[in-house]
Amino acid sequence: MLIRAAVADDAEALTDLHLDVWEEAYAGLMPDSIFVERRSERATRIDRWRTNLGTGPFSTLVAEADEPGRLLGFASAGPGRDTETGLPQLELSALYVRAESYGTGLGHRLLSAAIGSAAAYLWVLDGNQRATAFYERQGFVFDGETKPEPLGLHRRMVRG
Repeated sequence: MLIRAAVADDAEALTDLHLDVWEEAYAGLMPDSIFVERRSERATRIDRWRTNLGTGPFSTLVAEADEPGRLLGFASAGPGRDTETGLPQLELSALYVRAESYGTGLGHRLLSAAIGSAAAYLWVLDGNQRATAFYERQGFVFDGETKPEPLGLHRRMVRG
């Protein structure tokens, strides 16, 4: 498996990965209608990935399987969007792996490649116990901040 920087040519495979991993990670935490709606917007999502990979402030890494073009996970990180004083300047905006890769160390490898051991923060969907436990093992703790979103309550985790 290869972890590398995502490029615009990855937009379609990255979109399909993103759609799949959302369904795997958030099944039971979000209504199925959300997943159906996201899939109906696939073409727009491909265009958005293509644009963001070339111009966005966040860097995205992908984990490519031995099978060419098949992505197993991705991580995106960059300058923090939250502005509170004392908050780390680095934000992990996304980290997802396919369910078939749970427990293999791939998530840890992507996290290490994306932010290393740097101070950083992230937002996690309330109730996502798998993600919460993973981030706690990596030294992240909840700081008490929450953000109500249309798709559910998000809780901030910080690693100093």
